Amino acid sequence: MQMNMAHVISAIALAGGLASTQSANGFWITADRTALVRIAPCGPKLCGTISRVLKQGSEVPNADVNNPQPNLRSRPLVGLQVLSGFASRGLGWAGGRAYDPKSGRSYKAELTPNSDGTLTVTGCVLFICRSQTWRRT
Repeated sequence: MQMNMAHVISAIALAGGLASTQSANGFWITADRTALVRIAPCGPKLCGTISRVLKQGSEVPNADVNNPQPNLRSRPLVGLQVLSGFASRGLGWAGGRAYDPKSGRSYKAELTPNSDGTLTVTGCVLFICRSQTWRRT
């Protein structure tokens, strides 16, 4: 049985897409070690929700107090979706948004798995980008 080049390329792309999607699923500790985020599919996209606040007190509140919308400032951080709308692209995920509860701002974002098992989360405003490295639990 002969496979044409298009079938081979499609198979490789599909396998790569499945591998990258599976590699981000799970629980991740944020770079500042203040939260545990669960990344999982939400429909056809990938999303992340705070599953536990690891530090609380004056440095880390238990509610979304910095949200620019006053009516959302009392919602708890646990259960808050901080990553949304990521689509598999090559070896990572792009086209998503990251919400930072510390600043109350949302950013265009990308997720990139690293060979050491960590995940780079990059958020951008215009052409200015900042990255964090999250560790899997």
